[in-house]
Amino acid sequence: MEQDYTRNEVQVDLDKYQELLNRIDELEDAAEAAAPPSTKYQKLKDLAGAIDSWRIFPRIFITTYIYLLYYSAMWFMELSAPTMEQSALISVIVGAGAAWFGLYTNTGSPKT
Repeated sequence: MEQDYTRNEVQVDLDKYQELLNRIDELEDAAEAAAPPSTKYQKLKDLAGAIDSWRIFPRIFITTYIYLLYYSAMWFMELSAPTMEQSALISVIVGAGAAWFGLYTNTGSPKT
């Protein structure tokens, strides 16, 4: 009896396959439960992770941009005859908003 080796099939005992799946699950659970090695800087790393997850600096930057945009727009609208340079300044400030917003929304940890 000649076997056909062109197909991608393997014959495995179902009980042995179930044992392997259970062992994989046990190993994955053990890996998740294992605590990472503690270092003398662990508290500092945890603080840095918390600050990063709170996104403090991006929020400060976007708040600063909103403040700058609001007051520069109010200043520009109060001008009786704005010059080209003043118009260019406002255009740059408003145009920078797209970059700020893009940076703000693309920061942080990736979602899995």
